[in-house]
Amino acid sequence: MPDTSRAHAAAPFLVLLGLLCQEAGAAIAVMVFPTVGPVAMVALRLVFSALVLLLIARHALRGAAHGHWPLVIGYGVTLAAMNVMFYLAIARIPLGIAVTIEVLGPLVLSVVASRSLRGLLWAVTAAAGVALLGGTAHDLDLLGVAFAVGAALLWAGYILLARAAGAAMAGLTGLALATGVGAVLTLPAAVVTAGAALADPRILALGLAVAVLSSAIPYGIEITALRRLRAETFGILMALAPALAALTGLVLLGQRLTVTIALGIALVTVAGIGAVRTAPRPTRVVAPDQATLPLPPA
Repeated sequence: MPDTSRAHAAAPFLVLLGLLCQEAGAAIAVMVFPTVGPVAMVALRLVFSALVLLLIARHALRGAAHGHWPLVIGYGVTLAAMNVMFYLAIARIPLGIAVTIEVLGPLVLSVVASRSLRGLLWAVTAAAGVALLGGTAHDLDLLGVAFAVGAALLWAGYILLARAAGAAMAGLTGLALATGVGAVLTLPAAVVTAGAALADPRILALGLAVAVLSSAIPYGIEITALRRLRAETFGILMALAPALAALTGLVLLGQRLTVTIALGIALVTVAGIGAVRTAPRPTRVVAPDQATLPLPPA
């Protein structure tokens, strides 16, 4: 098989690997929460991610944000708030449930974009899945659920801002600047909540690991895969995030799910796949910001 064909065949597995790395990073963050808390882990992740992205995009940064600072700041605020909301959620509810609720943000965008009866069907399917999650019926922390809903709303806003930034600024420039803004915004709160623990070499190493697993590796894989996958295929793979998050939570954190909750996650996953197939899209994705269900930075 030619090398090009092998690369195309491997692309779906790379996307799944990226999702698993992302969820593994979230699981590591959960393990560190008792020491420094969710906000500090968000700050560490954004700081390390910003350093890498700003280094990569350094040649394109000069004057890149001229006239676009309101967009960059809005993008950075949304990115930081989304990550904080998600980490606050996974500190209180299982990882699989948090990701299932969070993915409703881009799912709703896909349903709205479809403007069809089939889109309504997927919305109803997702709603049924959420209903099966059960709230207090399964002893879920309602504040954690509320944080996950907030992350879902912010993820939808993040997608719109990411597309606008991608159109206004070349390459990784918009993301790099927004991540820098997010790091600046969250670091003071991290210092207040974590104190001296934030300077612990072990905590810094774990923060770097979370940044690499949850941001660097998935984003690098995403860029590579998007050159070889149809938009629909990529979106369908992204819709598997709730199921993979539930599996990661079970294996790494011992978070067992009831049959009812597992069915709810399955329904939201099916709705995500259906919404991707229904929403209008180009034949091939040209840039990561145009993906139907991009990798969440959370």
